[in-house]
Amino acid sequence: MSIDLPESDWKLFRELRELALERLCKRALDGLQPRIEDRSRTYYDRYLDIFQFLKERDREVARAFDDPKRSQMIHQLAAMQDLGLLESEELSRFSTRTREKLQALAV
Repeated sequence: MSIDLPESDWKLFRELRELALERLCKRALDGLQPRIEDRSRTYYDRYLDIFQFLKERDREVARAFDDPKRSQMIHQLAAMQDLGLLESEELSRFSTRTREKLQALAV
């Protein structure tokens, strides 16, 4: 992916990246409580469920947030969008060029 995106988009990406990461972590932590409190399952079954749940969240974090750099910005934005971590208003703050590249990945 080309890195010919405006500096303002890179700055906005770094800002929204932090917000999106907080949203994903909150979602993951909120998802733990029902698994912990499920008294219909053994402690071991709950442990295995939690372990699997966190492995899946870890893959999401890696795909959307690991090693942020300009050359990966569009792909990471697309991953954040796929995960429902960014509002349309937040995405609308990017330049037309960046939104077009993001839209092309969504197809």
